[in-house]
Amino acid sequence: MDLPKVIADLTTAQNNFDSVAYAKCFSEEALVFDEGRTHSGRKEIEQWIGDANKRYEATMKPLSFEENETESILKAEVSGNFPGSPILMSYHLKISHQLIQLLKITG
Repeated sequence: MDLPKVIADLTTAQNNFDSVAYAKCFSEEALVFDEGRTHSGRKEIEQWIGDANKRYEATMKPLSFEENETESILKAEVSGNFPGSPILMSYHLKISHQLIQLLKITG
């Protein structure tokens, strides 16, 4: 599958549990919406994914990627230390200047 570089980098960072590299895929003012919470900016995103990595040890396998005028959607199989693993997750993204500006994760 042909993924934009920032999405390939995000996937690699997630699968290596590298919260610093993961956060670098986002702009300084990016927003992440996950599990009913909002995380704002690279520092918060790095803390959020670091905590999630410790709790869930989740890896992701991209299954599909589509882009339209307003957003991109990555569908991935996510496996880890949580009930129901593996599950299908949708990553709704807004990408600008090769960085993620917005990420909303849904099940």
